Amino acid sequence: MIVSPDVGGVVRARSLARRLDADLAIIDKRRERAGVSEVMNIIGDVSGRDCIMVDDIVDSAGTLCNAAHALIADGANSVHAYVTHGVLSGGAVDRVEKSPLEEMVITDSIQPTDAVKASKKMRVLSIAPLLAEAITRVSEERSVSSLFD
Repeated sequence: MIVSPDVGGVVRARSLARRLDADLAIIDKRRERAGVSEVMNIIGDVSGRDCIMVDDIVDSAGTLCNAAHALIADGANSVHAYVTHGVLSGGAVDRVEKSPLEEMVITDSIQPTDAVKASKKMRVLSIAPLLAEAITRVSEERSVSSLFD
């Protein structure tokens, strides 16, 4: 099951769920102030499901970790996260390590810190081949958008 960790990521999560022919769940959260979020509801039945959260950017990892706790409490079998840009400031890596997330996969669009590299729950994927192909296509006046079809 694909899970959007917030309402802002629903379009991304829905698109991925459609491509994978997977079900979709949405985390309804409330943010009282910057850096602090609370899960209010889970839209969708996650009971007995393996959940994959997708997000564009993660800074403190508070939202993802809170969502992982809520998904497990609601009966999910497992929770994984896939994130494009892992800022991971402050205690984010430690927060992920202590969370019910089984794994968080990030790209190297931001240089991974030593803490990220040492983490047992974090995996870094290189985007260098994608950028190289995009540069090649631009220089050869070929489509870049087709890389993402």
